[in-house]
Amino acid sequence: MTADVRVPLTPQAPEGLSRRARYFVEQHGLRVPRRDLTPCRQAWLDRGIPAAEIDRAVAYQERWGGIALPPAPAYEGGPRVLEADMPEHSAGEGWRFPAGGSRVSMAHGFMIGPGGEFGIDADRWTPLHAGTEGWVEALALADHAGYWARTITKIKGGAVEELDLDGFEPVPEVQGLADTWWRGEDSLIAIYRGEASGFDAPRCLRAHIYGGLDAWGLGGH
Repeated sequence: MTADVRVPLTPQAPEGLSRRARYFVEQHGLRVPRRDLTPCRQAWLDRGIPAAEIDRAVAYQERWGGIALPPAPAYEGGPRVLEADMPEHSAGEGWRFPAGGSRVSMAHGFMIGPGGEFGIDADRWTPLHAGTEGWVEALALADHAGYWARTITKIKGGAVEELDLDGFEPVPEVQGLADTWWRGEDSLIAIYRGEASGFDAPRCLRAHIYGGLDAWGLGGH
């Protein structure tokens, strides 16, 4: 009799996420077989990749690898499955490694930066969030706000720069860098600057405004 080595479909959310994000990962995500990076180690060392960078990719794989989440509101849905791969070096920008393959053929890829940032590699490297946790928190908040909002308004380009954020506060758990979330009295605003920055294309700037939210819908928990 052989052991059952099937992977459970329900993922276990990594520690350090908010209750909302843990619920999102475990109720809406899927667990798929996770690639073992151990056989890659020596080949990567032979390519001159520092052991410390390989260790970073392995740690990411152990924490996030094999988790498939619902599509993101931007970036053509984000990675299909969170999955590390071979680290690569860019002059002046340090070492990065893939965060997971894109859902569709795109002009940029999703990467983990030298400080653990989650971002896109387009015409230039653009960190979106300070960590993968921030990316997941943003996905969870978009799902939550999208369900509870009475109105959802999408704007792009110059109209985003004209947004009045007076009275709004940044949402800290999304660890916003290029992408930020703002919480007001009865609304949430998500601003996506990654593609505008990564391609130097202001027309790619976009924002989603979730209006008519009560205290629960604002997601302050």
